Amino acid sequence: MDNRVVVTGLGVLSCIGNDVNTFWTNLKSGVCGIDYISDFPTEGFTVRIGGKIHGFNPEEYGIPPQFTRKQAAFTVYAMASAIQAMNDSGLVSGSNIPADELGTIVSSGVGGFDIITPACAQIMEDPTGRWISPLFIPTMISNMAAGQIAIRFDARNESMNVQTACATSTHSLGLAYRAIKHGYATAMIAGGSEQAAVPLGLAGFANCKALTLAPDPKYACLPFNKNRAGFVMADGSAVLVLEEMEHAKARGAHIYAEMTGFGSTCDAYHATAPRPDGSTQAKCMSIALEQSGFNPETDEVYVNAHGTGTVLNDAAETRAIKIAFGEEQARRVHISSTKSMHGHMFGGTGAAEAIATVLALQEGIIPPTINLDVPDPECDLDYTPNKAVHADVNLGLSNSFGFGGHNACIAFRKF
Repeated sequence: MDNRVVVTGLGVLSCIGNDVNTFWTNLKSGVCGIDYISDFPTEGFTVRIGGKIHGFNPEEYGIPPQFTRKQAAFTVYAMASAIQAMNDSGLVSGSNIPADELGTIVSSGVGGFDIITPACAQIMEDPTGRWISPLFIPTMISNMAAGQIAIRFDARNESMNVQTACATSTHSLGLAYRAIKHGYATAMIAGGSEQAAVPLGLAGFANCKALTLAPDPKYACLPFNKNRAGFVMADGSAVLVLEEMEHAKARGAHIYAEMTGFGSTCDAYHATAPRPDGSTQAKCMSIALEQSGFNPETDEVYVNAHGTGTVLNDAAETRAIKIAFGEEQARRVHISSTKSMHGHMFGGTGAAEAIATVLALQEGIIPPTINLDVPDPECDLDYTPNKAVHADVNLGLSNSFGFGGHNACIAFRKF
């Protein structure tokens, strides 16, 4: 028999909050964390805005200075979120869970951007590479967040990194869910992290025409808005602790929600553009719905949309939702894009949106899609414009669709 999987710990770091309570309070209030980038010079850049983390002190999370000095930012961010989530869960390896039953799937879509850039400058200056740090490789590689978190928490079950662009941490959660569901692990530390809003990342994404050129940071990320013109880069991390339900109940853990489904498909269409008809994205959602026992007569659904604010993605996702639910039922679904507030955190964004989905189920509050003042006729569903609403939702989906056509959808039920 398959195991049931529940969420027992949450941790997040973002431009709208460096802890779960602040993050969720700001989401409900419609607070936008996108602003002008100030931590490096942006003069001459076509894009000068992003969702940057502010006021983050790693030592406040129990991360020693020597660790921070030797790691890429994405690993430090991931560690801060993992510490929050593990403290929240109350799991302690070797105490209330055997070390070989606790695993880690904490991923990054890019890895150490902040490590790669100066190393490239050094190798250009001296092609022999004699001044390249011996720490370059073990800090730059994107699996290092999972590895360091496993070391910190003595998690000796499987540890891996998934790289599927914008779908990275949603796939991480899905694979962690499967590991527990099918009996390979009792609990998993799962999520993702990214620091991509750096000069190289900003230039690269801007030059491939993915980013909005909007000059006003507070009216820049515009999911489902007719005025939308691209996404907004952001930094951040998020981690969830997933646990086998009976194990969690036996130790008296607080259970936020039950994870009930995971769909994964590929557009097999284009390197950066989504499949326009939404068919493969819809299949991804339908798999998660079927695994969750979706009943259109009794289930009230919330979908945390991928909702990047790009012209093609938002229209395709709207079509996908209509296909997955049927046209009539789709119009009854509560939808929002929290990216409108926290931007696109790439490898960290899916897990952050999963946290928003879990808390929406727990509290019965749908966070809004802010700045939705000019609806696009092609995007004609209920995207919770501008203000949060109360709704007794019992089933939540979180969508992530990445470059390369990688689609992931995870489902949660109110517990």
